[in-house]
Amino acid sequence: MTAKAVTAKADPGLEPFLSQLAGLHKHLCPRQVLGVRMGMYAADLFSLELPQGEKRLLTFVETDGCFADGISVATGCSMGHRTMRLVDHGKIAATFVDTHTGKAQRCWVSPDARVNAEACVPEAKSRWHAQLAAYQQMLAEELFQVQEVVLSFDMDAVIGKPGSRTACFACGEEIINQREILIDGQPTCRNCAGDKYWVIRK
Repeated sequence: MTAKAVTAKADPGLEPFLSQLAGLHKHLCPRQVLGVRMGMYAADLFSLELPQGEKRLLTFVETDGCFADGISVATGCSMGHRTMRLVDHGKIAATFVDTHTGKAQRCWVSPDARVNAEACVPEAKSRWHAQLAAYQQMLAEELFQVQEVVLSFDMDAVIGKPGSRTACFACGEEIINQREILIDGQPTCRNCAGDKYWVIRK
C-alpha cells in the first residue's frame, strides 16, 4: 500500500487513558493506543460521555490482549461489569452497542493505518515507534472504518438476568445469569447439554 497524507492532531483527552494503561501493562504499545482511540471514537459515534458510569454501552471485542484493555480503559466496559464480551475472530475490531436504543456500530482499523503511520512520523526509529506515535495523532476517521450493523442474536439473551441462579439437572453445578438450557423442561448447563469446551482427562 502507498502512504497517503494524514491529518495529525493529538486528542488532549487521550493522555489520562494512556497513563492508566501504561501503569496496568508496565509499558505502552500501539495496540493499546488503538484500543483507547477506538473506545473514544465510540463515544463520539453514540454521543456518550465515557468512561461510562452506567451500563449503557456494551462492547464486543474481536481479540483479547492489549487492544481489549485499551477499549476497556476508555469506555469503562469490562468483563467484570458484564459490559464487554470476547468474540475471538483475531481482528483489531469491536462492535459497540447502545443498549438503550439497540443501535450497533462495528469499528475496525483501516488496512492502510500502518503505512500511513510511518508517513506521519518519518523520523521514528522503527515502524513500531512510528505506529505508537502516529496512532495518538491521526484523526479517528483516518485511523478507523465504521459501519452500522445488526446483531445476529438476541441482546436480552446476551445480557441475561443478573442475580438469576439455578442448578444443572444433570451435574448439579450452579448456573448464573440465565445461561441454562432447558432440556425436557429441566435446566441444564451448556457442558451437559453438549456444548463442551473441556472433557475429563482419562
